[in-house]
Amino acid sequence: MFSRPFTWIASAIFALISLAHLYRLIRPFEVIIGPCHLPQWFSIVGFIVPAGLSWMLCREARGTRGA
Repeated sequence: MFSRPFTWIASAIFALISLAHLYRLIRPFEVIIGPCHLPQWFSIVGFIVPAGLSWMLCREARGTRGA
């Protein structure tokens, strides 16, 4: 099952990023990077994209092929 460890690690990292953005959507808080404020909608994109990447990496690591 763990024949591709770096793929699994990358998948886990993307999943954690996705969960962090989901937490921000559920419990809104302000994120400020330097002089910039990140809008709340950024977390929608920040949830969907890493979740999709994590899912695709899991499929690749398992060797599952889609239709």
